[in-house]
Parts: sequence; structure tokens; C-alpha cells
Amino acid sequence: MVTEGIEDKYVNPYTDFGFKLLFGTAMNKELLISFLNALLFKEEVIKDVTYLNAEHLGTQEYDRRAVFDVYCENEKGEKFLVEMQRGEQQFFKDRSVFYSTFPIREQGKRGEWDYELKAVYVVGILNFSFDNSDAEYFHHEVKLVDLYTHKVFYNKLTFVYLEMPKFNKSEDELESMFDKWLFVLRNLASLLERPRALQNRVFDRLFETAEIAKFTKTELSEYWDSLKNFRDWYSVISTAEKKGREEGEKKKAIEVARYLKSSGTSIELIIGATGLSKEEIEML
Repeated sequence: MVTEGIEDKYVNPYTDFGFKLLFGTAMNKELLISFLNALLFKEEVIKDVTYLNAEHLGTQEYDRRAVFDVYCENEKGEKFLVEMQRGEQQFFKDRSVFYSTFPIREQGKRGEWDYELKAVYVVGILNFSFDNSDAEYFHHEVKLVDLYTHKVFYNKLTFVYLEMPKFNKSEDELESMFDKWLFVLRNLASLLERPRALQNRVFDRLFETAEIAKFTKTELSEYWDSLKNFRDWYSVISTAEKKGREEGEKKKAIEVARYLKSSGTSIELIIGATGLSKEEIEML
């Protein structure tokens, strides 16, 4: 068993293992119930949940397969999809809409049916930001809306996106249960001790479950593999982003150098202004 590199006290919820441990197991369903109530209803509306099959196939052989992180229903038959999005995908909104079709279609009944549906909620916990127009707007709740009246046209389909990098509240700023849950998700892996603001029964359960020292040998091995995959993925993304920035800066430097050269500026001044080499500037 390889455990090298695991020095954190609590599990990283952004790993597949960590997220499913906290939210995807029946023994910890009270954590999921508390999170969904805090996020969607601000009170204890959901009393119980039943976990459903997380793997779905389309109605036709050529349909794509959908595998959900967490899929459950409450005592009213309302469906909840909860997804941890570790990195930005080109069509992640399309993916959310596609996933929402499965809990909608599976409600269809044979024979006579009046098409009444139970509500469907799709929750995306995002480890990235997709809306850079507002640095503080991180909690997106989306429904079908009539563009003329600006009223909700259909209230049984809800998409919720949480841009976690934008949530920066400190422990002293936590007010609601919603704040506390986002603080946990954002900071759990870096905590060395349990914050004073998180002293209640639900978080008793969470911190007990998340403590790495209490893992079995099998759990520790599985967590290490999951953590390694997460770190490898993060390294690849970070490298790609850095390369993209560097290429962008280089392109800008070349444009500036080309302008300065056409204006008769000396090679020495262009080198100092752009950081390009003499050979690169002479080739322009």
C-alpha cells in the first residue's frame, strides 16, 4: 500500500473518493440531506433520500452513457443530481441539460399517463469560475423563464451552479448553514482542526467521516489513488493554463515589437521593452 504524500488531516472533497464518501453513501446520507436543504430550501424540507442507480443508458443503443456522481430522490419522489465539476469543460452546461433528461424521461409511465412530473434538481459544484463578469456572484440558480414577463415558466426543473473559487468567506463571516457548507467544501482538505463555527451534529458526522487517520487500509489505498489522480489532473490543467498565458504574452510582445520596429525604434530599446531576443526581432 502506498501512502506517501498524504499529510492532510481531512479528506479532499474534490477527489472522486472524497466526494462519494461524504455525499454518495447511504451511511452518510444525513450529510447530503443537510447540504441539499441548505442549498435549495434554506430549511429542513427534505426529510429522507434514497440513492438511485448512478449509471444510465439512453433509450437507444447509440445514446450516450451518463454516470452521475450522486443521484437520489426524496420522500416526495423529487430527483436530485449532484455533480462535482473538477475542471471546466467546453460544454459543461450542455452536459447538465443532457443529464437532466434522464430523471425526466424515467418518470414516463406505460399506458394512460397525464404527464405529471416530479421536480428535478441538477446541482453542479464547480472547482472553477465560468462567469468572470462578477467576482462575487457565485451562486447561480437557473429555471425556465418567460423572457417577456420575467416570471418562472416552469418551476420543476432547476439548475444550480456553485463557483467555488469565488467563495472567500472566513470562519468569522459564516452566517447561514449554506455558508458553512460552502466553507467546508472549499477548505476541508486544508484544515488542521475543526472550526468553532462548525459545531453541530451534522458536522460532527462530517469531520468524523472525513478524518483520514480513521480510514481502513483499503480506504486509505483507494483515497491515495484518487488523490493522485486529482493532483495529476490539476497539474495538467495548471500547465496548460500557464502555457496559454505565456503564449498570449509572447504574442503581445511580438505585436509591440513589430510596431516599434516599423516606427524606427532601435533594436536595443525593443529588446528592453518586449523581452524578445535580437534574433526574434530581426525576423519580424
